[in-house]
Amino acid sequence: MTRIRAVLWDMDGTLVDSADYHWQAWRDTMAREGHPITHDQFLATFGQRNDSILRQWLGAQITSELIERVGDAKEALYRQHVRQQGIEPLPGVSQWVSRLHQQGWRQAIASAAPRKNVKTILEALHTADCFEAIVSAEDVHRGKPDPEVFLVAAATLDVPPNHCIVVEDALHGIEAARGAGMKSIGVTRNGKPLPADLATHSLAELAPNAFDNLLLS
Repeated sequence: MTRIRAVLWDMDGTLVDSADYHWQAWRDTMAREGHPITHDQFLATFGQRNDSILRQWLGAQITSELIERVGDAKEALYRQHVRQQGIEPLPGVSQWVSRLHQQGWRQAIASAAPRKNVKTILEALHTADCFEAIVSAEDVHRGKPDPEVFLVAAATLDVPPNHCIVVEDALHGIEAARGAGMKSIGVTRNGKPLPADLATHSLAELAPNAFDNLLLS
């Protein structure tokens, strides 16, 4: 009997390189708000939840109404960029998502992004049918490195945490996977390798049996 198993994918920086679209959306939105930001400020917060980002930029006293308004405006602009300019999967992503699907792995997106963003990316990549669940910012209370997003994804797929592999590109995501009791693959295109169970610069470099071997190790 084939053992039930799952792959939980981070999205931004893992499935796609969407950093430029996020930067453009944040830059233009914050400029309109009268609070221009630098690229360094953006990089220091990339991958975090919008409420956390805006509290760092605008102060802890910011109201939830302002967070929602500014965040919604930014995300709408981001989705507009994706739809108008398109986006490509990172190397190896399409092949692995398809291969894992064919091999019976359950797959989910586990991301700090809003659900509308996740759906927009999956539509652009034409891979929505390969994913059985989406866990997004609306589904959790705590962002990575808290393991909540991965535990919720595993529960949604009805797969035990120790039968799950997380694919991530950020240190907080690797820490969250470890906290959830899951194996991890860390993809680092620039800079030093992540402290994941399996580290690589590209999913395209992984051996054909990489996921199977990692879960059995």
